Amino acid sequence: MTPTRLTATLGITVLLLAGGTLAHADDAPSVPPGTEATPSAPVEVDPNDPDLKLPEGATLAGAKVLDIKSVVEDQSGDERREDTNTDVKFALQAEVLFGKDSAKLGGEAKSRIAGIAQEIKAQNATRIRVFGFTDDLGSAAHGDDLSKERANAVHDLLSQALDDPGITYEVRGYGEQYPISDNSTEPGRKKNRRVEVSFPRTEN
Repeated sequence: MTPTRLTATLGITVLLLAGGTLAHADDAPSVPPGTEATPSAPVEVDPNDPDLKLPEGATLAGAKVLDIKSVVEDQSGDERREDTNTDVKFALQAEVLFGKDSAKLGGEAKSRIAGIAQEIKAQNATRIRVFGFTDDLGSAAHGDDLSKERANAVHDLLSQALDDPGITYEVRGYGEQYPISDNSTEPGRKKNRRVEVSFPRTEN
């Protein structure tokens, strides 16, 4: 039976006001360098429109679309897919792929990675990022090494599945950097122990 999937779609447009306090955008999102969304604003807003009720002394900055994101996560939380207007990202929890504190791929890893390979082929992607992450338990140096070893293991299996010399890979281990959940709880640490595979969407 196909597991229930939870889907959330998020579109955010933020108007930044100089001199006002109506909106705040985080200028340092918790994502690895090179993976930030970079869409441009789709509409122009007339700063002199009388229906815009700006605080006295405030001026209107340009509209900025931070991202449009679709997130699909299986009910167990083992696998998560994020689609933006520019990229596709799969995040697999480490427990699905590896044994505890290990970079050796387990029995379920091959089918999971094969599914990602099929999507890469469907998107005709030629640039792929494979990033490994850990929680903050243990030393930072150990986390860095383990996350890199795990990213390399996923890369090796993925490149075998794709068997395409025209694809270039960026493989990195970030250790405990860029957590996506709270490291003070085990459920949060479990989400942070992950390998992410991302690639550009096909341009239509």
